[in-house]
Amino acid sequence: MPTISMFYGIIIRMYREIGGQHKVPHIHAEYQGEEVVVSLDGDVLEGSIPKKKQSLVIAWVNIHYDELLANWDLLEKGEKNFYY
Repeated sequence: MPTISMFYGIIIRMYREIGGQHKVPHIHAEYQGEEVVVSLDGDVLEGSIPKKKQSLVIAWVNIHYDELLANWDLLEKGEKNFYY
């Protein structure tokens, strides 16, 4: 799975899920073996990581919304995403 960013021990990934269960643009954030899936609107879709780290992820998504949406559009077209 392609990593697009890492900070404070959090790994952020975005990848194409053909027929995946999450139908909205989203990212996967992993921290110490736990994972949370967050929509680009900042909603938690699945999972959890420690509350402070999850808050950082949601803030990061808000800051990088435009880039993440452009990345999602590339993936939807079957193209490679870009990395931060």
